[in-house]
Amino acid sequence: MSGTDINQVLAQMRAMAAAAEGTKTPPAATASTEANKPDFGKLLEESINKVNEAQQHAGNLAQSFEAGNPNVDLGQVMVALQKASLSFEAMTQVRNKLVSAYKEVMNMQV
Repeated sequence: MSGTDINQVLAQMRAMAAAAEGTKTPPAATASTEANKPDFGKLLEESINKVNEAQQHAGNLAQSFEAGNPNVDLGQVMVALQKASLSFEAMTQVRNKLVSAYKEVMNMQV
């Protein structure tokens, strides 16, 4: 994690702590934090699209190899399939963690 990422996380934690205490954060701090923070939904969508592209690429390589394309070798196909499998597994684990966090937040008493 880079220094800017850590600073963004710290700023978000301070803002949440201030909101929990009922105090307001200064508008300048909020504006600068909002301008620098990435959109979580957009990051998630991009990650899903990358996993989809990796799976499609691996599938296309496998089909080319099965069709007898001399430009595609077995090692290339196996590496692409493993990359696609690993990225899908990682995405599944992220989804599981998100669902778990959502359930935990929903069970909190206000």
